[in-house]
Amino acid sequence: MLAVAKITAKGQTTIPQDVRNALHVAPGDMITWEVGADGTAIVRRAQPLDLEYLRAVEGTLSEWAGKADEEAYRGL
Repeated sequence: MLAVAKITAKGQTTIPQDVRNALHVAPGDMITWEVGADGTAIVRRAQPLDLEYLRAVEGTLSEWAGKADEEAYRGL
């Protein structure tokens, strides 16, 4: 599918209806942009985070929360 849209002076654009349908997005949904070094862009529908799952995983990461880890990774 090829779709063309114009960018406004504010950097905004309208996502064509065919593209919105293909991405299964609606007002209020979030999209992500992945831009390659060659100038290509991939647009995807952002999946909502499962906060309950993330909170459960957070408890298992405490081993990485020590002072030595903070110092080792501070410059990254």
